[in-house]
Amino acid sequence: MLKQAVLQPSLLCFPLHPSLPGARASSVVAFSQHRQWWSQSRQNNRNNNNKVRCPVAANEYSSPSLLEQPTFVAKSRRPAKTTVTVLLTIGGVFAQTETTRELDDINGMNGQTLQLKLVSADLDHTGSEKKTGAAFAHEAKLGIGSITYEATFSVPANFGKIGAVVVRNELDNELFLKDIVLKIDGDDSAPLLFDCKSWLHSKFDRVFFTSNKSYLPSETPAGLVRLRKQELQILRGYGIGERKKFERIYDYDVYNDLGNPDSNPGLARPVLGGYEFPYPRRCRTGRPRNRSDRKSEQRSATVYVPRDEGFSEVKQEQSLLKLRSVIHDLLPSVEAGLVDLRMVGFPSFTAIDALFNEGLPLPPQDSTHTCRTIVPRLVKAMTAGAQNILQFELPEMVDRDKFSWFRDEEFARQTLAGFNPLSIQLVTEFPLASKLDPSIYGPPESLITAELIEREIKGVMTVDEALEQKKLFILDYHDLLLPFVHKVRELEDSTLYASRTLFFLTQESTLRPIAIELTRPASSKQPQWRQVFTPCWEATGFWLWRLAKAHVAVHDSVYHQLVSHWLRTHCCVEPYIIAANRQLSQMHPIYRLMHPYFRYTMEINAFARASLINANGIIEQTFSPGKYSLELSSAAYDKLWRFDMEALPADLIRRGMAMEDPEAEHGLRLTIDDYPYAKDGLLIWSAIEQWVADYVGHYYPSPADVAADSELQSWWTEVRTKGHSDKQHEPWWPSLNTQADLVRILTTIIWVASGHHAAVNFGQYHFAGYFPNHPSIARANMPVEDAEEDDLAAFRAKPEAALLRCFPSILQAAQVMAIQDVMSAHSLDEEYLGKDAEAAWTKNPVVYAAFERFNGRLRVIEGIIDARNADPRLKNRCGAGIVPYQLLKLYSGPGVTGMGVPNSISI
Repeated sequence: MLKQAVLQPSLLCFPLHPSLPGARASSVVAFSQHRQWWSQSRQNNRNNNNKVRCPVAANEYSSPSLLEQPTFVAKSRRPAKTTVTVLLTIGGVFAQTETTRELDDINGMNGQTLQLKLVSADLDHTGSEKKTGAAFAHEAKLGIGSITYEATFSVPANFGKIGAVVVRNELDNELFLKDIVLKIDGDDSAPLLFDCKSWLHSKFDRVFFTSNKSYLPSETPAGLVRLRKQELQILRGYGIGERKKFERIYDYDVYNDLGNPDSNPGLARPVLGGYEFPYPRRCRTGRPRNRSDRKSEQRSATVYVPRDEGFSEVKQEQSLLKLRSVIHDLLPSVEAGLVDLRMVGFPSFTAIDALFNEGLPLPPQDSTHTCRTIVPRLVKAMTAGAQNILQFELPEMVDRDKFSWFRDEEFARQTLAGFNPLSIQLVTEFPLASKLDPSIYGPPESLITAELIEREIKGVMTVDEALEQKKLFILDYHDLLLPFVHKVRELEDSTLYASRTLFFLTQESTLRPIAIELTRPASSKQPQWRQVFTPCWEATGFWLWRLAKAHVAVHDSVYHQLVSHWLRTHCCVEPYIIAANRQLSQMHPIYRLMHPYFRYTMEINAFARASLINANGIIEQTFSPGKYSLELSSAAYDKLWRFDMEALPADLIRRGMAMEDPEAEHGLRLTIDDYPYAKDGLLIWSAIEQWVADYVGHYYPSPADVAADSELQSWWTEVRTKGHSDKQHEPWWPSLNTQADLVRILTTIIWVASGHHAAVNFGQYHFAGYFPNHPSIARANMPVEDAEEDDLAAFRAKPEAALLRCFPSILQAAQVMAIQDVMSAHSLDEEYLGKDAEAAWTKNPVVYAAFERFNGRLRVIEGIIDARNADPRLKNRCGAGIVPYQLLKLYSGPGVTGMGVPNSISI
């Protein structure tokens, strides 16, 4: 036996600890079974075109296989101890069925739980990959929320550096692999860490590269070149077939899964993506096409995302489970209770207050008790009896000042410090004019004249002087909304205008609204209607002004949800994620930099397509564009979206809210100094930019290194040509030739995923939870639009009723408020920007030092924001009844806090 040059790998399996029951027997069984499999695989290797297949495997790999059985020269070996941590799942050790649990228990006793194989970073003297043996990991410790497994290898002295490990899950159920730590006896260097954080499907192999070292493609150790390329090919797939839950394939498709025409022709929706409706691409699922519309994809109960993109189980429970419970359990109960009052509005403001003070009774026959445990913030038990009620918590804005939503100054302040601070822009040209075709939409010139403006600003300056001194600002929803006005008005119980809202900048850096123009374009049945409304000191004019503000607030809510939030963050970021996984190896330093900023986004986007933005989903039921909501989003993408303008400084400059100034902080001088979103955002932008510059500078010493990085260049090319293919020929796409180019591209993406998303997401309940402040839909026209004398008389008799008729119905308000409450909440395991370093970053002293500086800067920024919010000179963030601007404070506890900037778009 000693003369044999080759040892069978089964002899290298680490036996169970002698103290464990059945240790000796299970070791023998493991040896016998593995030896039998090894012999069979060698026979298969000879007979089946160099393919190795385990009898229980669910897939094949062409030679050289990940499981190709290696040889060890039986001399000069060193023991290597491996520790594997597997996270427990909710509902059991691996949340298994009883039958499979019993089978897995047997496999575990036999030592067949996890099979590991080490991969050398070096080639042997013949230029071939070095061979190593496989070892089974055995359960060593059951901890709180995890199981630790151990295995030992006998590693030849000439094996070289270990660069990867191949892991096979021999159980019949998937499990979640947290990490693998490997320590070789006699090696004084730090243990090798494989930061996995991945699901392992039953009988499949996974390659994990060591986190201790990141490699550019040209620097890949020779022994890892094949695996690096092979892993990327697995992730790309071949663009065919329906995706299965356990797969990890990233591919592109258009938004062809929003409608459901086979169920109801009225639920047909156009495909988004292409010439008619340009749009970013989403992850391909490959489901069958609808029978009645071969361009669209059938819907299903679950939507595929690559397995490792799924939420952690804590986040599932804290976020998706709550959203599903609200949408599929709570809201149907509310609708059932209002079945005869589906489109009935609120009869009084007292009835609106009752949503917070008394709640909305839920039907006793519905099993809403589960909602009470999942969303106790919303569903509460009545003190008498078992019936539940839907009761909302009073948003802080209204709790501080009940009538703040009614005031002009708060209406204006929220354009700078509300949940949509991305629409306000400087007026640079006058008169105001539309860019739409006048033959279709009417005269382009606005009715807001110079004389009107000078009257409203009391003649303190001329319009020309106001333009020169940068005193005029606008919310301009005219050209985006005008083409949709007649479409929306054909929907049940909904109306729409195009709007322009003009503001004047005061000496205290606050905005004062001075004019609102509402427009209905001409149609075959009606001429154009438009009118300008201004603040007024008589009753009728005041109420018309208030109603005009309500319509503008609806427009702002629509733009916020469909453009600032969904389109510019969720939707546009998904192609970056798909391209990164297809083109950047998991050992690539840029992949490791960007991964935490991409986490969970594809999962929440898939949920949105299933329940929020789909045909007859929450958005269509409760927001003014109705079934045209995503078409409007497509129009905004076509007309407004540019990658180079998604950078915060560029966005501010484009809107005239800042100008370049080398002497100013961050190189920008704000047009309105007290602009909370911009002031706080630029602090975070600069911190991200410095962190990315330090990181990029470490791995790319020269521009030539950036240009020569084949994976990086393929990623950026694919982002443009596939992920955003409808805009691939636009001249504004940044080039990627230098370190500065790369820093600006990566900083932009990280900012959008973190700061931008936080600013438009986590304030939703604070600013729209009391829906009169920001209603999502308008249901009644202005009383003066083509009004009969009887209508005007009714308005003058009771103007409050006209405002209440304009607001959402009771059902619509409850639906939106419940969703906004859950979407504004942080989960228990939220991962905040700059708080915790990724494992790969900690293994590189230079990178870790840069991250620590990033972390330190962000903590200083928190203090700066607190000081600003306490400064009485800053009227847009401090004053009587004003909610401080905290949406860009970095850290938060769980729940609806109105602060906190997570790494990624995860809700």
